[in-house]
Amino acid sequence: MSASIAEVFRPEGALTILGRVEPVLEEGRRRLAAGDVSIDLSALVEADSVVVAMLLDWQRAARRAGHRLEIRALPDGLQSLADLYGVDGLLAAAGEEAR
Repeated sequence: MSASIAEVFRPEGALTILGRVEPVLEEGRRRLAAGDVSIDLSALVEADSVVVAMLLDWQRAARRAGHRLEIRALPDGLQSLADLYGVDGLLAAAGEEAR
């Protein structure tokens, strides 16, 4: 089992295509450029496919920077969307270390 990641980023509220997701996206990128990050989605009250895209973006950013990304508390609805889009394996790989 690998060491836990100390840096936790917990987006809150609603993250949907109709909302302002750019600041959250940029904050995640900034944190991943600086080091390993655990993304905790437990505080989301509403989320749609834009969050799946955001997680994939953050995964690419982490890989480019040579850092680890953990995904925690992925809501069932987002897991279903990831399954539908065929990217569930990509998100699962990022969340493996969080288990």
